[in-house]
Amino acid sequence: MYWNQARECMDRERLYELQSRQLVHTVNQVYYNVPYYRNLMQQKGLMPEDIRGIEDINLLPFTTKEDLRENYPYGLFAVPLTEIVRIHASSGTTGKPTVVGYTRQDIINWAELMARTLTCGGTKKESVIQVAYGYGLFTGGLGVHYGAERVGASVIPISGGNTKRQVMLMRDFETTVLACTPSYALHLAEVMEEMGISAKELKLTNGIFGAEPWSEALRNELEDRLDLSAIDIYGLSEVIGPGVATECQCKSGLHIAEDFFLAEIIDPDTGEVLKEGEVGELVLTTINKEGLPVIRYRTRDITSLNNSICDCGRTHTRMSKVLGRTDDMLIIRGVNVFPSQIESLLIENGDIQPHYLLIVERVDNLDYLEVWVEVSEELFSDEVRKLEALNRKITHEIQSVLGLSVKVKLVEPRTIERSVGKAVRVIDKRKL
Repeated sequence: MYWNQARECMDRERLYELQSRQLVHTVNQVYYNVPYYRNLMQQKGLMPEDIRGIEDINLLPFTTKEDLRENYPYGLFAVPLTEIVRIHASSGTTGKPTVVGYTRQDIINWAELMARTLTCGGTKKESVIQVAYGYGLFTGGLGVHYGAERVGASVIPISGGNTKRQVMLMRDFETTVLACTPSYALHLAEVMEEMGISAKELKLTNGIFGAEPWSEALRNELEDRLDLSAIDIYGLSEVIGPGVATECQCKSGLHIAEDFFLAEIIDPDTGEVLKEGEVGELVLTTINKEGLPVIRYRTRDITSLNNSICDCGRTHTRMSKVLGRTDDMLIIRGVNVFPSQIESLLIENGDIQPHYLLIVERVDNLDYLEVWVEVSEELFSDEVRKLEALNRKITHEIQSVLGLSVKVKLVEPRTIERSVGKAVRVIDKRKL
């Protein structure tokens, strides 16, 4: 099922020509309208005419989140504020928020991209979609909302939180598509079970889950407990919000909307562009944005690209599910650790709940990793020796995969705090 088959299945040669034209236009746009980019290009001895197509993209400078913060709030806007009709921003919990602006055409394009995304995920005109992403400065809720309206679906704009009410409305309003973070979908499933409501009583068919990395094991868990098809979507506010990439029903990678975004994979340490299939940091360039175009934006997300044509017929390159983030990656005694590695191991174990927390401390200049794992109510109240055996088993499995000694702590249900947005998986107590 396609939203815009002509674009989604475009011949790659024609796609390259389109990308080159739009990249040249974007480079001229930022050079003449954004002083910060003009200075960066001049420092590299670059003029706009040096960029003739996508083969020259590696000549351009990178953009980082710090660049957006340095130019807070409007320094990277490429149009006057009078042409900006929407402003979104990150939470800014670690400093100044990153601010993004949209022109009227940007909003139209965003809705179009989200219509494409939702259609890929099984949404259609007859769907009833419950949007449990946050509304407000966060881009998730409104992005999905406008895309769903473009499709013509019935939208329930409930936002996050008030979980029992979410479950009640899901049942009473006969929701068919659930849109939220995967960790919140898991919490919804948990609350449904506490309320004595079975997934079989609901009309759910599809889940549109994103905004945080999640594993295949968690997908299987969600599909089993919510009785739906779980689709991964990808986006980030600095680039546009949700709508950058999405899985189709083949679930064999997320199709990047290459008529709007150019994707590269780089070595996060050296900045060197890697080959197709190699794992590294995703870099995105917008080529169809008016308000806040970004050049070679370092997403910090770890993934790989696959340029082969998907079985669904779409020709746009696919990114693998995000393994983690370079800024979420833990380096413990020289070992790179991603939370998703541990998540996959834990979910495959039927005796525990799919909720965990990684706590890192440094004692006498040596790093220690402790993994908190929730166990089921039945097991927690069972014999001590069974818990000890489970602890040994989980410890052995984690250490075998990571090649790193860890301490596993089994905790009772509900010990680990639930989140209506992005789940907190790591507490790093080291002073690095």
